[in-house]
Amino acid sequence: MKVAVTGVTGYVGGRLVPELLAAGHEVRALARNPGRLAGRDWADQVELVEADASDLDQIRAALQGADVAYYLIHSLGTGATFEAQDRRTALTFARAAREAGVGRIVYLGGLHPDVEEGELSRHLASRKEVGEILLASGVPTTVLQAAVILGSGSASFEMMRYLTERLPAMTTPRWVDNRIQPIAIRDVLRYLVGSADMPDDVSRAFDIGGPDVLTYREMMQRYAAVAGLRRRAIVSVPVLTPRLSSHWVGLVTPVPSGIARPLVESLVHEVFCREKDIAQYVPDPPDGLVGFDRAVELALERIHDGEVATRWSSAALPGAPSDPLPTDPDWAGGSLYVDERRTVVDAPSDVLWRVIEEIGGQGGWYSWSLAWRARGLMDRLVGGPGLRRGRRDENRLVVDDALDFWRVEAIEPGRRLLLRAEMRLPGLAWLELRVDDAAEEVTGPHDEGPDPADAAGPDKTFFAQRALFYPHGLAGQAYWWSVKPFHGVVFGGMQRNVAEAAERAARAEEA
Repeated sequence: MKVAVTGVTGYVGGRLVPELLAAGHEVRALARNPGRLAGRDWADQVELVEADASDLDQIRAALQGADVAYYLIHSLGTGATFEAQDRRTALTFARAAREAGVGRIVYLGGLHPDVEEGELSRHLASRKEVGEILLASGVPTTVLQAAVILGSGSASFEMMRYLTERLPAMTTPRWVDNRIQPIAIRDVLRYLVGSADMPDDVSRAFDIGGPDVLTYREMMQRYAAVAGLRRRAIVSVPVLTPRLSSHWVGLVTPVPSGIARPLVESLVHEVFCREKDIAQYVPDPPDGLVGFDRAVELALERIHDGEVATRWSSAALPGAPSDPLPTDPDWAGGSLYVDERRTVVDAPSDVLWRVIEEIGGQGGWYSWSLAWRARGLMDRLVGGPGLRRGRRDENRLVVDDALDFWRVEAIEPGRRLLLRAEMRLPGLAWLELRVDDAAEEVTGPHDEGPDPADAAGPDKTFFAQRALFYPHGLAGQAYWWSVKPFHGVVFGGMQRNVAEAAERAARAEEA
């Protein structure tokens, strides 16, 4: 069966593709920028198609010949227009699927209670509306409605994990005692894959959930037990609104408040399955659905072993820049400030690259750690990701990986790493780290000392580093000049310390 999948750069979509391949389907992965999929283990096993789901002509062409189309697109923003954006994109996709002759649409939405119009949170209401639009498309549609998804790297799981691990005692909002029916990511994926084979006369929404119905308080206590932590002291109070709660979550966990808010707003409602009709079409596995404790065990095993396939941060943050990197040297888009440094490293290029590729996360940034922590805290206070996102894999980076408050924009293994800033800035910023075997290939200013072109020898490697900033307005100009005096300490320190780390590693290998 030929299946088309949207949202492949996101948490669920990135995990669904290999499951579909394992089930024997031909997969067409749709993305606005297919380059973001470079480095995925399955990239060379699928048909990569550039398509924007909000562009009727593009998405209709991309869906031609598809038997099933998976719609895994959600807005993460909290602005005034995200519902309208979700509505327009869903209407466009529904029309494109109908005109392209798609046999079935499969959509993963949010589990929601039966309440009066206007009582649902904005995000749950938008998920519900998208499902209704797709069901009205004229194409047989399966809408799967899930609550909290438990899996290594999911935003819901990370929020619960860090709240529990970092706060042995906490004051929480009233929703901590609302009942929730969480579901393991592997069961979500099983339902998604199984939905491709539903009969043509089935077009409806299905509630999906795991075997346990728990309060959020019980979920945190059971997480603590599975993780070997002491029982948590949890006191609920009525004064924390969803907005205040999301800022609190944003400060305590790696999940920024912009993403935490829709999660928190969803917890205001009790969400559990009202029916289990999905089992008629996708039967439970012989050993049953994955329970809460086992789902936590599996997630922690993945995290411990460094095998987290995708994370909530696989999707760009709300408001993250999407502009392409300004070309150089013929940049004509306005002011472009550059801090460029280079030095010779007495180590083989593969050793230097290994140090570069392990940068960030637990390994740090090889410079003034207090400045990095302070910048990360400032970013958290204004709703950015800060430094707490860490990295998906401690040893390997791929395009689109989140790396603290950066994202991997491009990577040439062994040679070049380009990071795009996702911290809150009055402009766009990039950090480029490059390995060269020949110093004469690089021009521009360099650190004080002997000219690298003179010092470089056949056994030495050249390390080039550039920070680029494209300011937005006067605020951007002021930002650049206010931080420029610290570049010598931050970027100069990084230059020296990365070089020294590579040289130490080279000496250790020779010993």
